[in-house]
Amino acid sequence: MGARFSDRLKALLGMGPGDEFYECLEDLLIEGDLGARAALEAVSELRGRCRREGIIDEAGIRGILKDILLRYGKEARIEPSAGGLDVILLLGVNGVGKTTTAAKLAHWYREQGLARNIILAAGDTFRAAAIDQLKIHGERLGMRVVAQQTGSDPGAVLYDAIEAARADGADLVLADTAGRMHTKQNLVRELEKLDRIVGARAQPSRYRKLLVVDGTTGQNALRQAEVFGEAVRLDGAVLTKYDSSGKGGIVISLAYERGIPTAFLGTGEGYGDIQPFRLGAYLDELLGGPD
Repeated sequence: MGARFSDRLKALLGMGPGDEFYECLEDLLIEGDLGARAALEAVSELRGRCRREGIIDEAGIRGILKDILLRYGKEARIEPSAGGLDVILLLGVNGVGKTTTAAKLAHWYREQGLARNIILAAGDTFRAAAIDQLKIHGERLGMRVVAQQTGSDPGAVLYDAIEAARADGADLVLADTAGRMHTKQNLVRELEKLDRIVGARAQPSRYRKLLVVDGTTGQNALRQAEVFGEAVRLDGAVLTKYDSSGKGGIVISLAYERGIPTAFLGTGEGYGDIQPFRLGAYLDELLGGPD
């Protein structure tokens, strides 16, 4: 959460309850990408509880607002299980950072000791740059990359990656995918095909699909979640550019509007600049610390 937004929210919480306070809070939460419906509902509940409980101090208001938003948001823990093979498919529109996120997650899982042998799958066969970029990440991380030529069938790449993982005794396949088709229908059909291919070869409990969204795009992420969610069941989201978004409220909106929990936050350019999303810590940062 950017300091500018959270500082404004902290200053507003210090005003104390009143009509102007609640109106300004609604506006600020909407500006922070919580979404209009979630913001209005949260402020309405906050107003009612403060009135009923006689809360007028900053700490009390912050505590109630955190309690409300804890119910609105969701976190997902996406971790490989011991023994066997896990598959994680990264989905999202072009430019959100899927390829880099694949490398960051591979690094994080290995550093945490959750996966030792990881294979990266270059499933975005529409862009030569994506294939080349993933190969570079693989070289730097010392991880195998399964790839084919530009324009090849992405389903074949994922099939090969899973077969290679089984042959190598790998723990995890992290698959990049394309994010743009000529039409929404083409995109949905392509994702449904990939889902069928992976789903037929991976254990259901060990196959997860993560939507990667750019933290600077705000409510556009909801539309992306709608389109990708039409094709496959989404298990969680990764919010990239969290360090530069200045807001980050979209994680609440994704959960409140679409039921999608957030799993990870991208916080910079380096391989180590990714962290698991923890809703309580996120709200403490948003609201100015523990109540």
